[in-house]
Amino acid sequence: MASAVATEFIGSRDKIQLYNHDPDGASANVTTVDAGTTNIWWDMRDFRSFGVMAMTTVLGGSGITKLEIVADTASDGTGTTVVIKDSGTIAADAEQDVAFQECSAEEIAFVGRAESTPVDLRYVAARITTQNSGDEAAVLYMMTRARFPATALTPATTIA
Repeated sequence: MASAVATEFIGSRDKIQLYNHDPDGASANVTTVDAGTTNIWWDMRDFRSFGVMAMTTVLGGSGITKLEIVADTASDGTGTTVVIKDSGTIAADAEQDVAFQECSAEEIAFVGRAESTPVDLRYVAARITTQNSGDEAAVLYMMTRARFPATALTPATTIA
């Protein structure tokens, strides 16, 4: 028999969302579900850390070649964008090859302050480079350790 207990330890403290990254280009792109029309940026204000996992799902070439965490001063990525973490070259060559990066809110703030012109970085995203315009990836965003835990930070479903 399935449990009737409404458990919400992870979902109330962490925000987790899975995206189908379809960049339609072989360059560095912030996670996008529609070939760059909508770029996925998350607000780090109330979280202490950010992690991203990317997995090649469609091979048009050799898949993911770099995974970065970038931060920006603007919620849509049009402000000052700064690289927080850089995987270096990834030698993906098959579907289901995975890469992971993580950082803390403190790292993001430190890197922003260390810029030649200091900036207040608040919004984060994954920037993924693929080898071929036909390459796609599943991208999991995770913001963890919420300052103010709340019901359904991670919803049980996103089905409309």
